[in-house]
Amino acid sequence: MPELSRFLGIIIFMNFNEHNPPHFHAKYGDYEIIVELNSGIVEGKFPKRALALVLEWYEIHKTELMENWVMMQTTGDFKKIKPLE
Repeated sequence: MPELSRFLGIIIFMNFNEHNPPHFHAKYGDYEIIVELNSGIVEGKFPKRALALVLEWYEIHKTELMENWVMMQTTGDFKKIKPLE
């Protein structure tokens, strides 16, 4: 799974040829969540502070995330996304 971004111990990644709806995965230690790109709905469990950071990053980079989703599903390419600062 290609890593799109990494910040504060959180790894953001997306799979090639993944099922709909468009989404990304986030991992923090033993925790993992899936975040839907269109709605921001979260599946899984994450520490409260780490979840807030992922959702803040998601709000900033929604457009880039959707562009990556389309690229990965069509050409297999992707672009790294700036981490949360």
